[in-house]
Amino acid sequence: MEALFTRDYMYLWAFVLMVMLFLPVRQLIHVLYIRRAQRTSDLDDEETRRLRKRATVTAALLCFVFSLLYSHHLFQAEP
Repeated sequence: MEALFTRDYMYLWAFVLMVMLFLPVRQLIHVLYIRRAQRTSDLDDEETRRLRKRATVTAALLCFVFSLLYSHHLFQAEP
């Protein structure tokens, strides 16, 4: 079991962290996009779908970068 928490599995833990963070981050970004769009104009279904896709891509990239940097920092301090 200790072997799972070594530097050899850093990318596995980065992937797990990315998957766990993706849905909440996507929802947060989507809500922020929707609120900004509601202030400036009326929203229809097509605009909402476009904003959901945009939030998905943004959240995926953000979670990917954060999880790689975090796992690298976490496993770098290993003696």
